[in-house]
Amino acid sequence: MAKENFGKPFSHFGTNAIHAGQDPDQWNARMVVPPITMSTTYKQKGPGETYGFDYSRSGNPTRNCLEACIASLENGKHALCMASGLAATDLVVRLLKAGDHIVSMNDLYGGTNRYFRTMKQFGIDITFVDATDINKFGTAFQDNTKLVWIETPTNPMLNVVDIEAVVKITKEKSNALVAIDNTFATCYFQRPLELGADIVVNSMTKYMNGHSDAVMGCVVVRDDKVAERLRFLQNACGAVPSPFDCFLVNRGLKTMHVRMKQHMSNGLAVARFLEKNPRVVKVLHPGLESHPQHLLAKRQTRGFSGMVTVYLKGGIEESRKFLQNLKLFTTAESLGGYESLAELPAIMTHASVPKDQREELGIGDNLIRLSVGLEEEDDLIADLDQALKTAIQ
Repeated sequence: MAKENFGKPFSHFGTNAIHAGQDPDQWNARMVVPPITMSTTYKQKGPGETYGFDYSRSGNPTRNCLEACIASLENGKHALCMASGLAATDLVVRLLKAGDHIVSMNDLYGGTNRYFRTMKQFGIDITFVDATDINKFGTAFQDNTKLVWIETPTNPMLNVVDIEAVVKITKEKSNALVAIDNTFATCYFQRPLELGADIVVNSMTKYMNGHSDAVMGCVVVRDDKVAERLRFLQNACGAVPSPFDCFLVNRGLKTMHVRMKQHMSNGLAVARFLEKNPRVVKVLHPGLESHPQHLLAKRQTRGFSGMVTVYLKGGIEESRKFLQNLKLFTTAESLGGYESLAELPAIMTHASVPKDQREELGIGDNLIRLSVGLEEEDDLIADLDQALKTAIQ
């Protein structure tokens, strides 16, 4: 990473990923790998007198290990795991009430956009705004604004938002909580809580797990009172992950620091190859000097993951042909696993976003989102090259 001139990685990250929350002495058998605790209920000393657990929705030993580890990696104090990334989003929004207002980034994961657009039926208003324009962002606030929701980098346009500037304006204009979706950058490259954010949300399904075999979300905070409200809602709403999924994600975190370095290296190599390719119109990647927020990305993050967005020459037919001719990249939704994936957001992950909004954001029929995996760099580039030559004359 040093040659890319990004900031240094967070110290002790790999050590904490392996050891935080994992102490063998917490188990009677002193197991080095935390067990999968499948029991739904626990013996009590007497009525209402527990040994620490009563019912697995309220707390589970396997989940506790994972939450402790995640809190450490985000440099937070409290982590709450949910059954999906959208369940984690829903948990945060449940801090609000009818009559409240949300200021949200306009460039979002399609599922988040869809979820936020349902809020009006619950009496919660929402304003979508381009938060890369700080002046425009500042005009979106209302007297009843209670939550600011930012993705950075964004999905799929890879816009980078100045978290410190967003926090500063938010605190000047309201008492709203600032929540950052950190899924694309991950805590390996970016720690929003250290930049003033109140809440961090991750789709653990993606890079944090890294193996495309568990669906999960997580919310991380430092404030004890906010954590207490969230913990109540986590238990009351009940959308918690299974012990087995917690085991899988906890396992995935152990190699995260190794995986993310390779994702970054491969992602940058792919982005640079595509930027020079005559069959490509434009490449979006914060690590490229051509990216409009490149300098901000260098200042705010310690690097970047394997996400690359590319505009091909042509339209829907060329995009379809390109995806159909890939051999190493699999055409599939999701991202962040060890395997490389490619997708067409306009008709896949962002199909639920209204067409006029997609057009305003630039999500067209020739926009391809790549999740660059851990395969050998030369093989990935060769695969993209042959698919481009086949699809675009």
